Amino acid sequence: MKLGIDSIKLPEAKKRGPLASLDHVKELGLAGIFFSTALDMSPDLDSGLLREIRAKADDLGLYLESGIGKINPYCSAEEPALRAAGGGDIIAGFTRMIEASAAIGCHELWVAPGNFKGEYRGRLANDRFRTDVTWEEQLLGIEKVLRKLAPVARANGAHMNIETHDEITSFEILRLIERVGADCVGVVFDTANGLQRGEHPVFAAKRLAAYIRQTHIKDAYVGRAPGGLDFQTRPVGGGIVDFAAILPILAEANPTLNLSLEVAQSVADKPRKANPRQCIEIDDPIWRAGHPDLTADELAAYMAMVDAYEKRVASGAVLDWETYESSRYGYPTYEVQSYGFDEAIAFIRQSARHVETVCAEKGLALSVPEKKQKAA
Repeated sequence: MKLGIDSIKLPEAKKRGPLASLDHVKELGLAGIFFSTALDMSPDLDSGLLREIRAKADDLGLYLESGIGKINPYCSAEEPALRAAGGGDIIAGFTRMIEASAAIGCHELWVAPGNFKGEYRGRLANDRFRTDVTWEEQLLGIEKVLRKLAPVARANGAHMNIETHDEITSFEILRLIERVGADCVGVVFDTANGLQRGEHPVFAAKRLAAYIRQTHIKDAYVGRAPGGLDFQTRPVGGGIVDFAAILPILAEANPTLNLSLEVAQSVADKPRKANPRQCIEIDDPIWRAGHPDLTADELAAYMAMVDAYEKRVASGAVLDWETYESSRYGYPTYEVQSYGFDEAIAFIRQSARHVETVCAEKGLALSVPEKKQKAA
């Protein structure tokens, strides 16, 4: 396995551009970069630039991953760049990205089933509970888009990997894979997002392991708060996710899997919105009815995990919500907005150290980047 980072969460990635960001990744001692879509490498999918990025990644000994974007047709209007890539035809845009990515050896491609609206709290912050269309109708729309793109993916030896995103469950992803085909659909396993669906990260890892082809490695504090539970991103190893249990599951299923950190984004790159955390309305009857696959056993294990972490908070072993938000290397207070470049780098380094430590303790092979030797 190799440890890298998602480009969106790499500080100054947009300012530096993709080529200089590769140098930045190397300087941080990481082994690769995960661009969310091919458009993040080249907005016009310029083949020359894409080849240059590939060549530089290879020269630096870095992995290079990509994606094609949000595939929920009910959210397409919120992602105009995807439609623009196809000159108004979004399927053509996705097709161009699959082909352009495959041409530079990126065959594992991220897709996501919705958008998160951080300005809202509770279930209405994500598309699972939107009121103009049911989630079942959205899943059917996602399936139809995947089916339209499946021949393109197969022709290019690519997999469209569905992220365990804020709004979808691991059970639903498995059904989509079964219906469309594991030969062209896989999983981007986000180690923390399933917490928002009441799923235990270790349970989800075991369910999905055979299909996990890309990752987002992140951690979170989940604890009781008004309205149910709240979710707050923490450095890897500083939250509720048990990486000592999860990383061996991932390594056994896919020893060459890339682990891409998805950390808290610097306010220098993206201004913070009003609500830092995401209320999980786990006791609300509407929320519970919207998760019919969630078993009593898994929910009990999930709540036991929450309780164990809250005991650590009560003991002072880890910071509570507010103290963490006002700390130098945690989230800032909204007035100060102090979580900038240095803090984001510290977050990355702390997260990387934890992954490296767990891999060493568990005897898991974690490759470090090696610069390609040039011919004499």
